[in-house]
Amino acid sequence: MSLLSPEISHIVANSSMIRKMFETGIELKKQYGAEHVFDFSLGNPDLPPPPSVKTAIRAISESVDQPFALGYMPNAGYPETRAVLARKVSEEQQMETPASNLILTCGAAGGLNAFFRATLSPGDEVVCPSPYFVEYGFYVGNFNGKLVPVPTRLPDFSLDIDALDGAITEKTRVVIVNSPNNPTGQIYSEDELKALATVLERRSKEFGRTIFLVSDEPYRFLNFDDTVIPSIFNAYAASIVIGSFSKSLSLAGERIGYMAVCPALEGAEELIGGLILTNRILGFVNAPAIAQRIIQTCINSEVDVDIYRRRRNAMASVLDGAGITYSLPRGAFYFFPQSPTADERLFVDALLQERVLAVPGRGFGLPGYIRLAFCVDEKTILRSADAFKRAADSVR
Repeated sequence: MSLLSPEISHIVANSSMIRKMFETGIELKKQYGAEHVFDFSLGNPDLPPPPSVKTAIRAISESVDQPFALGYMPNAGYPETRAVLARKVSEEQQMETPASNLILTCGAAGGLNAFFRATLSPGDEVVCPSPYFVEYGFYVGNFNGKLVPVPTRLPDFSLDIDALDGAITEKTRVVIVNSPNNPTGQIYSEDELKALATVLERRSKEFGRTIFLVSDEPYRFLNFDDTVIPSIFNAYAASIVIGSFSKSLSLAGERIGYMAVCPALEGAEELIGGLILTNRILGFVNAPAIAQRIIQTCINSEVDVDIYRRRRNAMASVLDGAGITYSLPRGAFYFFPQSPTADERLFVDALLQERVLAVPGRGFGLPGYIRLAFCVDEKTILRSADAFKRAADSVR
């Protein structure tokens, strides 16, 4: 007799391959030593936070003996943090965004869940380009919604606007894009986003309901080729940016993110009020106090993008040497190469025999590919070259 609901029992039985591989990596490192295991499974930033974070934490520690130093604050976050964040978002989105349109969240994941709780009714659909971040389906399902993946154009994973248009129905409530993308590293162009916005404007009028466009942007700063990251606010009024500082400040465990509502959205105040409520009643209550204080002084700091750029280039050389086909990621810290065999799980197993940990692409909505997270030391990447080649040759 199960103690879990049937839904959760099913999810547990088919739990995330990313986490499984990550945990397998821990065991392999115990067995063989960390230097003999090549773990590309989990996007866990390994760089230390910028020096400004250490300075901020020291300053915060000096004030914790004050009343309410780490107590409750307004559910939307400290006013000072929202003001600092508003200046940052205004610059990135090229649109003046008031602090009242910003809500601090427990990471981007907390923001997405709060947004879906506020906007989805049972049976509503959320359309997203595929491949996509594996947790989207869970986040949407938390509120009885349905994720509708739509294939992107191969080999570069650009948006297929006609396919997205065809997937939108009267049940569609949200379209979510993630750029730079996890797992492909693709950055969607301004033309693509404007074309998508045109579709959403037409479909919203057709169905008599607002279709939101959510831009999930935790990797915005990881832009290797100085490509312009377009403003989603300028593309579409019913848009929301959700971001975090997990990657830019290497604060993944601190769980600090935000939701930003486009100032051009008609009725934005109603949505903001709903988001503040759902951020509270989902049990988050408010974003972590210490992390919010860190953001106040460190928001313009970031880890060294050049380190990730060098790692990207090293990973490309390893894949080239193994004869593996890929589209060079323009951002984020993932490769999503094509498997040398149609069933990528066989390749993942072959890599595992070489103590290389990768994740099957089907978990991201695209079988026949694998995901590699290159947030590991450059020397480790280069040392994996022979292992990749042996695994690739063994399944061809």
